[in-house]
Amino acid sequence: MNINFSRYILVAMFFIVGFQLKAAQVDTIEVFSASMGKKIKTVVISPDAKGKPVPTLYLLHGYSGNYSNWINKVPYIKTLVDRYNYMVVCPDGGYGSWYWDVKGDKDNQYETFVSKELVAHVESNYDVCQSRESRAITGLSMGGHGAFYIGIRHQDVYGALGSTAGGVDFRPFPNNWEIVNRLGTYAENKEAWDSHVVMEMLHQIKPNSLKLFVDCGTDDFFYTVNQKLHEKMTYLNIPHTFVSMPGKHNWDYWSQSIQLQMAFFDQFFRN
Repeated sequence: MNINFSRYILVAMFFIVGFQLKAAQVDTIEVFSASMGKKIKTVVISPDAKGKPVPTLYLLHGYSGNYSNWINKVPYIKTLVDRYNYMVVCPDGGYGSWYWDVKGDKDNQYETFVSKELVAHVESNYDVCQSRESRAITGLSMGGHGAFYIGIRHQDVYGALGSTAGGVDFRPFPNNWEIVNRLGTYAENKEAWDSHVVMEMLHQIKPNSLKLFVDCGTDDFFYTVNQKLHEKMTYLNIPHTFVSMPGKHNWDYWSQSIQLQMAFFDQFFRN
């Protein structure tokens, strides 16, 4: 096979120069949450779209994380934003909120914040498209659970959902992550746990209403529950993409998986 290396070098230089000419802008803003009565820090990564409205991907952090995790741990996410030309919004979801609204706890109304207050703020202050077909949500670990939990409950807001190494079923871990502080013990509050776990929410997905992407590393402690989620969605004839590849529950894996995730959402937005 004859390969024209000079041609490939020219093509590579074209893309490098193209990305240098474009420059994603990173802003850290504060979004007021009326439901919680406080300002929530949020990172907004905007492409150089030259006045054209762009789609939006809401990207959630994991347990014990914060709004700055994605941009600090995976700085080349800016390059992906330029490549795919859509906005990425990374809100703070609290130390261990699991992105729920907790009844009677004014400091934990993160479902309302992400699905309503944050979306309203972004679409009032940035030049973005304003339809469910131009909104997607994903996240890692606790944020993967949060993306599916919120997305399934608000199918009128988001058209596509993702999860990387998501805690999509935390019932096998009944003593972890202070979940008992919000739901009580699993032994005494099984119904509450079942109603808050993604694995038991799949029946709420309207046929052909959502594009779904799930991935998890094969050495991740959440791998088994993600595999079972894939099996259950397959059994229920819910179209989805499931990817497994070597990796643990860490940023080495997530820095790879975000590339797959963002490529998937780019295809969704284009279609």
